[in-house]
Amino acid sequence: MKEQIRQLIEDASTIIIHRHERPDPDALGSQFGLREVLQQQFPEKKIYAVGEMADSLLFMGKLDAVEPKMYEEALVVILDTANEARIDGHVAMTGRHVIKIDHHPDEDAYAKVQLVDPTVSSTSELLVHLLNDWGYPIPAAAAIQFYAGIVGDTGRFQFRGTTSKTFAVAAQLLDLEIDTDWLYRNMYQTELVALHLQGYVLQHIQLTDAGVGYVVLTQETLKRFDATVEQASLLVNSFAGLKGMKSWALFLETEKEVRVRIRSKGPVINEVAKEFRGGGHPMASGATIDHLSEVDQVVARLDAVARDFRFE
Repeated sequence: MKEQIRQLIEDASTIIIHRHERPDPDALGSQFGLREVLQQQFPEKKIYAVGEMADSLLFMGKLDAVEPKMYEEALVVILDTANEARIDGHVAMTGRHVIKIDHHPDEDAYAKVQLVDPTVSSTSELLVHLLNDWGYPIPAAAAIQFYAGIVGDTGRFQFRGTTSKTFAVAAQLLDLEIDTDWLYRNMYQTELVALHLQGYVLQHIQLTDAGVGYVVLTQETLKRFDATVEQASLLVNSFAGLKGMKSWALFLETEKEVRVRIRSKGPVINEVAKEFRGGGHPMASGATIDHLSEVDQVVARLDAVARDFRFE
């Protein structure tokens, strides 16, 4: 499969790179990083990275704009996207060839050609392994992007998906003299409005007897703090250290739906997320419900998963 992907890339004259909606550092890092590598490796090709940008990640780079008709003869590479419904820009599926490269559990094989490996920490790490296998050089401009993706998806190398191979890739990227001071300064800066909202979050945590923590942020609350849903979503780990908590969720009400960000220290929560129009990793997932009246249903399902879990 790796060689088939390489051959498709080398045969294509136009390559359009997509990833999932509401991007995180791994989605953008893998996307921008691959664009940089391919532009250096194949200067004669047209390489584009497309999708909506997250305001908090504007520092990572600039996305491209393409016309729908360009997909007719293009190779489309979709990164870090577990299921078709989450692709940012469904025109992606109209490409002449479509490739899926991802590290989430393979729940939706929407592309005929795909490389999926849930054992790696991030799609950024997976791409570095792949590029190394092909012998494609990784320039510093790509290395900082891949490093950002790895840092984001490992929680600064804290999450259990971090392996010795992850550190080996990180070391390889660091050897390219990337500016990690610049990266961390931009990646973890916090706006005053977010700090004020974080204070509210910490004061309104609810913890069930089974060890499920959760916070509900209504549209009214977000307006009171003049905060966006994106700013609020970044607070999902702000109470991760709560003693006695096994898993947790942050409910964010928008005009159309309620977005749910779910995290865990041990209980597998991605199956619960799938029950509520979502999915993701066993320890980090997202879901969507229609109304706040469904919050109790999500919490009850997380309770059921957490109740029998014991830390070793």
